[in-house]
Amino acid sequence: MANPVEKYVDQSKIPSAIVKISELDGKVVGIYFSANWYPPCRKFNQLLTNIYEQLKAQGSNFEVVFVSSDEGVGAFNGYRASMPWLSVPFSDLETRRTLSRTFDVEGIPCLVVLQPDDEVHEGDVTLRDGVELIYRYGIQAFPFSKERLEELYQEEKEREEKQTLVNLLTSRDRDYLLAHPSFNQVPVASLEGKTIGLYFSAHWCVPCVKFTPKLVSIYQKMKENLRDFEIVFVSSDKDQASFESYFRTMPWLAVPYGDSTIKDLAKHFDVRGIPCLVILGPDGKTVTKQGRNLINLYQENAYPFTEARLELLERQMGEEAKNLPRSVFHLGHHHELNLVSQETGGGPFICCACDEQGSCWAYQCLECGYEVHPKCVRPVDQPNNC
Repeated sequence: MANPVEKYVDQSKIPSAIVKISELDGKVVGIYFSANWYPPCRKFNQLLTNIYEQLKAQGSNFEVVFVSSDEGVGAFNGYRASMPWLSVPFSDLETRRTLSRTFDVEGIPCLVVLQPDDEVHEGDVTLRDGVELIYRYGIQAFPFSKERLEELYQEEKEREEKQTLVNLLTSRDRDYLLAHPSFNQVPVASLEGKTIGLYFSAHWCVPCVKFTPKLVSIYQKMKENLRDFEIVFVSSDKDQASFESYFRTMPWLAVPYGDSTIKDLAKHFDVRGIPCLVILGPDGKTVTKQGRNLINLYQENAYPFTEARLELLERQMGEEAKNLPRSVFHLGHHHELNLVSQETGGGPFICCACDEQGSCWAYQCLECGYEVHPKCVRPVDQPNNC
């Protein structure tokens, strides 16, 4: 098929301006599927705008074309006004649908990146994970070529190989962490050989405040069972007082508030949202970035969070599932819930009972998607009428 973008597109900064697609020849083009009504799109839009303007200032051959999923022309115009790039006219529904179908867009935000020599064919896309790459590498991802991405992957691999607890958690002027409750100093070197959880959190974050007491309980159980485990709080609080107040609720260690290491750690581990629990092994290498999910699923039994341990727990969960009822009714929902595995739709999901992530097995409403952890089910004797 012919290139589906070969129409006129509006230039967002100048509503009356029209740009021919031929003017994109020789450029790296990002086809950007987004909508004003969706918060993750607005969040990514700010990041993409910053990177786009930096690249333009450097004279790069990068261009973006916005393809709207907004519900009306007013929302489209308002959202487009925040964008310094091009857009497919909102009135051209045929082109918007064709682009979405051609690039098999399943969710937004989505950034499909085409190289200058790409020929666009239905179902054939050079790079469809531009959002992921920009979050992960920022401006360094440009020009999104296979060669550049291979370089970045190799650099990332080399950093991981050199990663140690000391070089992660110390800075030029600091070789210690703060201890609860007196804020005395504990040498980072004293943690070597332990499994460490880096807890990215903040007092202003509601999910963090809900998860922290659960993590405290699990941590204390691990300590009672003599697990060689420690947690280090990496704060995103907005001021020293908030940091200190929040840290006093925690029985573990913390990076000092405002330390430059905090931003370095968030970038190094690609932390996009909090709460986040990154697990480091005794050698200082990354075991998993899914510590929060694993704590929710397995509590203290998740320790030491290794693949071998998780495989064992999954097998045990599978055996336990054999004894679970195939369907239940739940006090929080009025439809019947069916037991499903990960292979048949059980994960990952957000439990509608406890608001925490789950995977593997779940009770799911096949009619409306309501899902709960098996451990969160509160069955009733008689189903409610729909």
